Amino acid sequence: MRTVAVVAFDGVIVFDLATAVETFGFARRPDGGPAYRVRVCAAAEEVSAGAFALRAPWRLDALADADTVVVPGVRDPLAPVDDALLDALRAAAPRARIASICTGAFVLAAAGLLDGLRATTHWAAAELLAARFPQVAVDPDVLYVDNGDVLTSAGAAAGLDLCLHMIRRDHGAAVAADAARAAVMPLERAGGQAQFIVHRAPDADGGSLAPLLAWMEEHAGERHTLEALAARAHMSPRTLSRRFREQTGTTPLQWLHRARLRRAQGLLETTDEPVERIADLVGYGSPTAFRERFRALCGTSPQAYRRAFRGGGAPAAASPAPVLAGSAA
Repeated sequence: MRTVAVVAFDGVIVFDLATAVETFGFARRPDGGPAYRVRVCAAAEEVSAGAFALRAPWRLDALADADTVVVPGVRDPLAPVDDALLDALRAAAPRARIASICTGAFVLAAAGLLDGLRATTHWAAAELLAARFPQVAVDPDVLYVDNGDVLTSAGAAAGLDLCLHMIRRDHGAAVAADAARAAVMPLERAGGQAQFIVHRAPDADGGSLAPLLAWMEEHAGERHTLEALAARAHMSPRTLSRRFREQTGTTPLQWLHRARLRRAQGLLETTDEPVERIADLVGYGSPTAFRERFRALCGTSPQAYRRAFRGGGAPAAASPAPVLAGSAA
């Protein structure tokens, strides 16, 4: 039987910890027996979990016997990580599969286990992860990333997706589907599906691109060129592209596509307008082009998005597609 060690530590996000414990605990082999032995491990007998204390029956030396080690999210990603935990993760890495949920990626990165690898975390913490650990290729858009023996996921439900993905890898689709049904969870959203992201407002710093971004958001449905945007910002196209990359992590025209998609998502959530009409309202002359762009950036179709999020839900965005500098959008 495979052993899964779920790490507990001061400041752990209990939802993430429970996700791993319960999902692997639900898994049953075809003969009805448990598919995993699940252990909760910590450096001390008791750790602080915010509103309550959590008692862990296993110490960190149990990671040495685990086939899979899961690191849940941490409430404060900037908090120092216990050296004992980092050492235990480094020692386990050569022989165990290591996975993180949500901001647990910060713990893996602090241990050096994400160096040179693609990784993800909760979208709200992705920029901080990339800044703090530049040796990690942070993808803020996907639900999870599987590098083989090192896996990372976004927050909340994406942790469930990752656990089900690992169960499927270990025992096949039937066992994973049974675990998904026990968790009342669909099997399965692909790791490359977009996180459903609420984008923060541009910074109000006078030295930032905030005024231009606000104007672009308001006029997203109009046609723009890189040259025209640069003129509005009183800088050259080359300087604008560089500033955009520095401050937003993308290009001006790709940011514009995302702004259009955010507006489209709002219309899909709150109106009965046909997809063709929404395409026109947000600046796409062709419904086909709109559908293709929506699927490329959001990982799903406009119709599927409307079904999933009608009546509430967070706007989404996803991984950028290439945009030629200087082209019109």
